[in-house]
Amino acid sequence: MTTTPASYEAAVARLEEIIARLDSNQAGLRETLDLCREGKDLIEFAAGELEAVGKGLEELRLDDLVARLESAPAAAAPTGA
Repeated sequence: MTTTPASYEAAVARLEEIIARLDSNQAGLRETLDLCREGKDLIEFAAGELEAVGKGLEELRLDDLVARLESAPAAAAPTGA
């Protein structure tokens, strides 16, 4: 069982280490399997972090839009012509 990384950046750094180890062709069969499992877990963690940040950015944009709409002068109501 792998430990949850401390951050997105830590997950990416560990993924780079795993890729380098796999690319070296020096990992045995069992180690390769273990590294692939760990890599999968890290990718899922990183994807979750990116999704959370994306949602946070969406919320910020919505908050900004609401603030701009609330501070904008009231538009002239259309007259019935």
